[in-house]
Amino acid sequence: MNIEEILKTEPYSLNRKEKESLFSSFLTDLSRYHYLNCELYRKMMDGIGYNVNKNYSYVDLPFLPVQLFKSFELKSTANENIVKTISSSGTSNQMKSLVFLDKENATNLTKVLTKIVSSFIGHKRVPMIILDSENIINDRINLSARSAGVSGFSIFGYKRIYALNEKMELDIELLQTFIKEHKKEQVFLFGFTYIVYKYFYKELLRLGIKLDLSNAILIHGGGWKKLEKESLSVLDFKNKLKEVSSIRRVYDYYGMAEQTGSIYMECEFGHYHTSIFSDIIIRRALDFSIANTGEEGIIQVISLLPKSYPGHSLLTDDKGILLGEDDCSCNRLGKYFKITGRIKNVELRGCSNTYE
Repeated sequence: MNIEEILKTEPYSLNRKEKESLFSSFLTDLSRYHYLNCELYRKMMDGIGYNVNKNYSYVDLPFLPVQLFKSFELKSTANENIVKTISSSGTSNQMKSLVFLDKENATNLTKVLTKIVSSFIGHKRVPMIILDSENIINDRINLSARSAGVSGFSIFGYKRIYALNEKMELDIELLQTFIKEHKKEQVFLFGFTYIVYKYFYKELLRLGIKLDLSNAILIHGGGWKKLEKESLSVLDFKNKLKEVSSIRRVYDYYGMAEQTGSIYMECEFGHYHTSIFSDIIIRRALDFSIANTGEEGIIQVISLLPKSYPGHSLLTDDKGILLGEDDCSCNRLGKYFKITGRIKNVELRGCSNTYE
């Protein structure tokens, strides 16, 4: 299958055997492509003995530490082909990852995001509340992880409002009017976890206002690191939102700037899922061997999408546990997993820090 055929396939429709065959063939070719088109990638691969002529199982292909994107500009396309640059968020004194997208790569990311999210909220565009400020979209060429997320998810709304003004203040009157106008429709909300909690939930709680979003769906991601001091679990987060808005359908997602578009959605049973466009491998920290199901290790993320830059196989700074494959109670095929934390003494990756 080529990328055009894969993009026509339902996102959770391949079993383990089918996916292994697809990924091994596709990612071997993609690794060769980056080897031939990215000098820095080629030098790194030569340094670890990568054989460009060998057909690999995708679990044996070399991976790059995600932190490399903070130190090097990794590109597999000419500068004149780059149409968007995405940077991880972060504080002013942190180095930020840079990801370079050409037109084909940017288009494919949008197509994949559409297929994945549509399988949760439906294929029809719906009224949308963006739990952020419109000021975040001030440059559509050079995007932060946060602005890229807002921009990407905005395609699902046919009528959109930004719930926060330029001072990050909640516009209660605008929200109440919008909800009243669309009370008979399914409303879609999107925001980054920390911002949703601090500027939406806490403000509604402070004001003593309860909204009726019982017919709405919220998708959120990123920002959990900033909520550590709140001792807030995923379930706590959902329950608190329900108290102030009656919202019942709340889905987190796992993703990063270095593999924009390849998100891992949380299902109805609280598990993160790989799609046919992505996969994870849990590796032991001692020797990078593959951990068993139920064993904690470092998360390696794999994506079929990155072609303009060599971000198709990355070792993250996150720890997780593979829970199973092809047998989640939600009936989606593929691996499902949970995230258990971050590796100690690693610089905070910015896409978790979504607002400074």
